[in-house]
Amino acid sequence: MKNIVLSGVVATLLLFSGCSTKDPAVDTKANETEKPAAQEVKAVETETVASEDSAVDSSSSNSSSNSNLSMADVESQLSSIYFGFDQFSVDSEMQAKIESASELGKTGAVDYNVKLEGNCDEWGSDEYNFALGLKRADAVKKAIVAQGVDASRISMVSYGESNPVCSDKTQDCWAKNRRVDFKLLP
Repeated sequence: MKNIVLSGVVATLLLFSGCSTKDPAVDTKANETEKPAAQEVKAVETETVASEDSAVDSSSSNSSSNSNLSMADVESQLSSIYFGFDQFSVDSEMQAKIESASELGKTGAVDYNVKLEGNCDEWGSDEYNFALGLKRADAVKKAIVAQGVDASRISMVSYGESNPVCSDKTQDCWAKNRRVDFKLLP
């Protein structure tokens, strides 16, 4: 009789507890800007340019065409940064990828903002993995900012364990899920 009552209580608790939802934790600090009070709008001023002054310097147009790569071209050159189990520090093996991403951020992707997506393997609680994913994204952000990329162009999000690239139950697969991905935003 006790077993039946105990089983009923356990089943009821499981029924009412349900499954947790996995919403990504978003870093909104980078996107928050103070909005100034209402500003006066100035009247539009027109200016006439003489025809001899209207020539465009061809050397400046060549350098700007190099920095105006398409978003898909730049994203294809950015590779994920991988981390060890339960780690959020960028190791020396990943430093070359950080430097490459920083150079792209300073040259080819100057017109885009960057979103760093922190990811984890399936080990650990949901809350722990969301926090670890955010710490990983923050470590990559600090490394990129140290290389000269403007911090205001970088936002972070943690997907915890909810965005795996591999679902096998192997060490190699879990290692692929411990990463930070680069996504470009217009």
